[in-house]
Amino acid sequence: MKSLRLFSASCSLALFSITASAQSVEPKNTVITSDGPAVMVSNDKQTETTITFKDHVVATGTNMKLTCDFLEVVVNRSGDPSATIGKLDKFRSMLATGNVFFLLGDREAACGRAQILPGEEKVVLSEHPVVVDHDQNTRFAGETITLYSGKRRVEVDKPILTAPPVKDLGVDKEIKPAPATPPPADTPKKS
Repeated sequence: MKSLRLFSASCSLALFSITASAQSVEPKNTVITSDGPAVMVSNDKQTETTITFKDHVVATGTNMKLTCDFLEVVVNRSGDPSATIGKLDKFRSMLATGNVFFLLGDREAACGRAQILPGEEKVVLSEHPVVVDHDQNTRFAGETITLYSGKRRVEVDKPILTAPPVKDLGVDKEIKPAPATPPPADTPKKS
């Protein structure tokens, strides 16, 4: 099993902080493993590094677990530009594809494609996304689902929401007309 550890505190919080509400959880390093190779490539200016993982990818970190078939991580670099590896600073983006599954605190998400954008503080799920919030006992599905960092805000295109039942409000009950009241017996009759 190939493994790459990213030790920056900002890296270890990236996935969790994007999708879960702020909690006092001890930060843990992000660890990414895969059955296939990991490939690191830096751009010409040595300002960012792209790392790809294939085959049974598992990423774990602070209060989260992500599994997928393919993961592309783009990390900003700092330090000596001539260094082969360089210092990995912050996640710029992550793209997970193929059988994507997240466990994030009290939420689960499954889809075909997940784009994590820490700078925009959001995660965009597409290709048949479903988000289950166990705390709220809800399930959202749609064309795309966008989760916002620390806001407990979710936007869904073409939504399908499954939620707990609502109490019977009587909307479908048949309304029976009130019985007619006869005139009082001691009313004088006109002649």
